Amino acid sequence: MQPDPSKAIGVFDSGVGGLTVVRALMERLPFEDIIYFGDTARVPYGVKSVETISHFTTQIAEFLLQKQVKVLIIACNTMAAVAAQVVRDLSPVPVLDVIDAGALGALADTRSRKVGVIGTPTTINSNAYARAIHQYEPDVRIFSQACPLFVPLVEEGWLDHPVTRLTAQEYLKPVLAENIDTLVLGCTHYPLLKSLLQDVVGKSIILVDSAEAMAERTAALLADLNLANTKRTQPVYHFHVTDVPLRFQTIGERFLGRTLLNVHVEKW
Repeated sequence: MQPDPSKAIGVFDSGVGGLTVVRALMERLPFEDIIYFGDTARVPYGVKSVETISHFTTQIAEFLLQKQVKVLIIACNTMAAVAAQVVRDLSPVPVLDVIDAGALGALADTRSRKVGVIGTPTTINSNAYARAIHQYEPDVRIFSQACPLFVPLVEEGWLDHPVTRLTAQEYLKPVLAENIDTLVLGCTHYPLLKSLLQDVVGKSIILVDSAEAMAERTAALLADLNLANTKRTQPVYHFHVTDVPLRFQTIGERFLGRTLLNVHVEKW
């Protein structure tokens, strides 16, 4: 059954990081309604087992499908790395994930066929980006680096702090030594560090923002399947979370770049 073009886009993440994807979607598709789900009570997912992540991911996907969304977006790299296929198997609507979007973005940008990927330890250890890129082009060389300190630094608001700059220089040394020409920001927190990271890597290296890449992929999918909302009215945004932790509003608004309204708490 064809989804209804007037329905919302469903976006989900393990916490607030996916709000960078929502922000990119708001800017790229300004007439689309969006329902976001952030599992703030059970974050971080990165330290959990594959079985647990798959179980939580299924639960959230089913919640959004009950809201009759027309497309599902997995905005969390960890969820996408281990549970994207689980969601595709249960969903009657199209499913997009940030890893696939980031992989396609990197392939469009690289000239030297040498691509760097940075992400959380779970995402990097899963090798999901290498698999996604090699599925399209097996000859591309991938150089990965886990950057575990970036998420807490972003949530602390240290987006252009000397400590963050030093941390980035240390993390990126081995990747830059490989003469990459493209660097994938493989975590939804990292777009907030984009300008600092561009300074550290230099102007010659293209940064692939997985949030922007996802917005482009979504726009293309909606056009291809005739699912774009034809109404030119003010869109409605709803944000569902499983807890309202300390500083949630502050961090959420930093990611979203605007006031966070219509927040609903789901007690699971």
